[in-house]
Amino acid sequence: MAEQTSSSIDIDAPAAEVMAVIADFAAYPTWAKGVTVCEVQERYSDADPDARGRAREVFFALDVSPIKDEYTLAYQWDGDRSVTWSLVEGKMLRSLDGAYVLRESGGRTEVTYRLALDVSIPLIGMLKRKGEKILIDTALKGLKKRVESGA
Repeated sequence: MAEQTSSSIDIDAPAAEVMAVIADFAAYPTWAKGVTVCEVQERYSDADPDARGRAREVFFALDVSPIKDEYTLAYQWDGDRSVTWSLVEGKMLRSLDGAYVLRESGGRTEVTYRLALDVSIPLIGMLKRKGEKILIDTALKGLKKRVESGA
């Protein structure tokens, strides 16, 4: 991921619980700010030890100013340790590469979110990175609240 932005947060739950929330795409519109639609298009086989039936491709509709787009992401899972994604297709987005990396210690999990995106409209690098930072921080706070509330 070139020119990526990243941030981390500690969540008071084991990594498996955190990853279960990350993998529950149907619930994203209830906690992930700006996600209006989230539909799994394709899944990995239950026999895949790292993905265990999790999503392979997911369609999103996103409305977070200045980005309003519909796009599909391809996911690669590494058990409950990490998940990475990349853009398959989008309207406004030209590229979107990201990852959640989980490190569990003593029943708590540090979650690092990395993101690199490129949009079809021209944005100054500083503005793009600021937008990435806002997206990351909002996502991490929403994830923490969702996991710790047990919803």
